[in-house]
Amino acid sequence: MDDSPEFFGAADGGHAGPAPVQPYRVLARKYRPRNFAQLIGQDAMVRTLANAISRDRLAHAFLMTGVRGVGKTSTARLIAKALNCIGPDGAGGPTIEPCGQCEPCVAIGEGRHIDVIEMDAASHTGVDDVREIIEAVRYAAVSARYKIYIIDEVHMLSRNAFNALLKTLEEPPAHVKFLFATTEVDKLPVTVLSRTQRFDLRRITAPMLKDHFAWICQQEDVEAEDEALAIVAAAAEGSVRDGLSILDQAIAHADMASDGKAAIVTAAQVREMLGLADKSVQGRMLEDLLGGKGAALLDGVEQQYALGVEPVALLRGQMELVHRITLHQLAATATEAGLKGARGEAAAAADGDIVEQFAARLGAAQLHRLWQLLLKGYEEVRTAPDPLVAAQMALLRVMHAADMPDPGTLARQLESLTAGAASIAAGSVDPETSRQGQAVVPATAMSALTVAASPPPSWADLVAQVEDAGMLQAGQIMRDWVRVVALTQGSLVYRPAPGYDEDLRTELRDALSRATAEPWTVVLAEAGVEAQPSLGEAAKAQAQAERDIVRNAPLVQAAMAAFEGAQLMEDAEVAAVHERKWHRA
Repeated sequence: MDDSPEFFGAADGGHAGPAPVQPYRVLARKYRPRNFAQLIGQDAMVRTLANAISRDRLAHAFLMTGVRGVGKTSTARLIAKALNCIGPDGAGGPTIEPCGQCEPCVAIGEGRHIDVIEMDAASHTGVDDVREIIEAVRYAAVSARYKIYIIDEVHMLSRNAFNALLKTLEEPPAHVKFLFATTEVDKLPVTVLSRTQRFDLRRITAPMLKDHFAWICQQEDVEAEDEALAIVAAAAEGSVRDGLSILDQAIAHADMASDGKAAIVTAAQVREMLGLADKSVQGRMLEDLLGGKGAALLDGVEQQYALGVEPVALLRGQMELVHRITLHQLAATATEAGLKGARGEAAAAADGDIVEQFAARLGAAQLHRLWQLLLKGYEEVRTAPDPLVAAQMALLRVMHAADMPDPGTLARQLESLTAGAASIAAGSVDPETSRQGQAVVPATAMSALTVAASPPPSWADLVAQVEDAGMLQAGQIMRDWVRVVALTQGSLVYRPAPGYDEDLRTELRDALSRATAEPWTVVLAEAGVEAQPSLGEAAKAQAQAERDIVRNAPLVQAAMAAFEGAQLMEDAEVAAVHERKWHRA
C-alpha cells in the first residue's frame, strides 16, 4: 500500500508540503576537515603519512595525541578515508588525497561505514568491550579494503582492557588497522605506546587560527573585524574547536547589518561577550599604575567590575599588555639587528600607539619587575575569597613598587655615594663646594655607608646564634665541616672540609636566615680556593699546639726522662682513669 503524500492527497491540491527545515549545525561540526588539505597546522604528520602510503609502509596502529580541539578524531577519520578510498572510478588505491566521492569516502564521512568502527573508550572501558574487538578482527572487512577501529580517549580503557588488547595490537590481521586518539598520552601503558606509530598534533598558532576563522566568516557571509578575530584566536589557546565555538557565539552575539543580511562581529562586542577589558582601558589602568594615581586606578577597577569584567581578567589583561610591550621592544631590537622573525612581526603588527608609547618609556628591568608583581597578584586573586578586594590590593602594591629602582641602579647609586663620602673624608672636596651641590651626600646615605662600613660578622658568633636558636645539628655541621672563604653581612662563600661531599648551601642559608632574621646568600666556592679552617679544625689545631707546649716544657721533659715509659695523659683520659678507679672502689 502506497503511503506517499500523493496517494493520500494534500490540502493544496495534492502537492507535497515544503521540505523539512534542516537543524542548524554548529561551526565546529560544519567545518570539520574533509581532507588533509583542510587540516591546518599538521604539515609534518601529513607529510609522514603521504610518504608511508606512497612507499607502502603503513603501520598497523596509529596514535594521535595533542590538546583538545586540534583534530585528533578528525585525523583518524581522514586516515580511514585515505586507506579505504577507491577513487571515483572504483579502481584507486590508498592515497593521501581521498576523492571524497566514492562510496567508502562518503560513508566514512557520514559515520555509517560498516568496516570503520568508532568506539568511545570513556563509555566502553571494560575488558568485555575489548573482547568484542578481539573476536571481530578475525573476520575480513565486508566492503572496504581495511577494517579500521577508531578508539577515542583511549587512555580511559582499564588496565585489564589494555592487557587484553596487547597481543592483538602487536600482531593484528593484515586487513585490520587501529587508530587511537587521546589527550593524555602519559596515562597509556608503555607496552601500548611501543606497538603504535605516534603522531603529536601541534597546537595551532594564533595567526593561523585567525586566518582560518576569517575564511569561515567569508563562507558564512559574516563580516568580522581583524581585531575581533585576533581576540577569538587568542581565547582559543591553540584549539580549533574552542575557537569555532567562541566564533559561533560571537556571530550570534553580533548585531545585524543595516540591510539585515549579514552579522558584523566587532572587537568591542567580543570583549564584552568574553568579559575582557578594552585595550584603551588597560592602557589607562597601566598609566594610572605607573603614575601613582591610586584613586583613579581603583575607580577604573570598579567601573570594569560593574561592566562584568572579572578581577582575574583585569590582572590578566595587564599581564598581556606588559607582555606585548616587551615583545614590541624585542621586535624593535631585532629589526635593528636584522634578526626579526615571524613572532616579532606578529607582535609588531598587533601593537598600537599605546604599546609603542609604553615601550619607549619603560626599561626592560621595569617590565620584568611589573610582570613578576602582576603574576604574583594574579595568583592571589585567583584563589582569594573576595577577588575584587584582592585585585585592588594587588594593583596598589604594584603601583607603590613600580617606581622603585632596580638592584643595578641601587648599586650604582651606592658606589657614587661611597665615592662622595670618601672624597669628603679625605678632604679632597671642599665642604662649601659640597654644600653648593657638587658633592652632596645626604644623611640617609651616610647612615647607609656607616652600616656598609661596619666590620664583618664573626663566623663563631654566627654559629653560636644558630645553636642558640635551637638548630644544634646545623650548628655542629657549621663548626666541623664549613671552611669560610669570604664572609660579609648577609653573604657567605665557603668550601666543605675534606670528607664531606654534600651540598650545604640550602641548609646553611636557612639556618643563618632563621638565626639572624635576615636574608642570606650562600655560595659554594670552586675547588682549590683558599679557605679558613673550620672551627673544629681550628680548635683541634689549638689543642695540639697547647699539648706540644706542655710536652716541650723542661719540667715535663725531665720527668719523662726520669721515669722510663711514662706517657702524657690528656685531661679526658685522666678523668676516665679516675672514673674507673671509683667504680672499682
